[in-house]
Amino acid sequence: MRAVDKAYRTVKDGIISGRYPGGARITEQEVAATAGVSRTPVREALRRLQSEGLVDFTPNFGAVVTVWTEADSDEVFELRAMLEAYGARRASRHASDEQLARLRELAEAQYRESIERRSGYLDRISEINNRFHHALQEAAASPRLTRVLSSLIEAPLVMKTFHVYTPEDLVRSAQHHLELCRALELRDAEWASSVMSSHIHAARGALKR
Repeated sequence: MRAVDKAYRTVKDGIISGRYPGGARITEQEVAATAGVSRTPVREALRRLQSEGLVDFTPNFGAVVTVWTEADSDEVFELRAMLEAYGARRASRHASDEQLARLRELAEAQYRESIERRSGYLDRISEINNRFHHALQEAAASPRLTRVLSSLIEAPLVMKTFHVYTPEDLVRSAQHHLELCRALELRDAEWASSVMSSHIHAARGALKR
């Protein structure tokens, strides 16, 4: 792995996990020491994170983790609803049988976790959900869409959504994924798009509760 990619992953994982909360300062020295790289690739990694909206630069202070407002949250979910619905529509036409099988495998795993709710289930659901949406992007076969969606899906406010879900919310989210799989398997673009749009809006509703 390149030094800049290692530094980028170190900071991004820290933001997503909450180790670097909103408003926290991120120093080049700390990242360099943690990632085991020099400060030059750290600067490049921070600029990349700034372009994704995860880091801001403050004069005479340096890099800080972006603070998300309610308006930011609303905008992210509106964008996701439009873009991921489009991605689902494309996936209904372009997904291979292997990709469809992988999506169903992930959807069924998420559903089991949402029902059983064993220790650590929220972290596992978050991981499975993330893998499902990335797999759907691959099935959509649109590199442009993947680039646009990258920061939206991995934004901290999105990754932490499951921690405010009720048990009913968790089951509904998993059922959306199962329904989406059925729509994709039938190559029904309208159904797939509609399910995905509803899925994203339901996630926003849970966050606002």
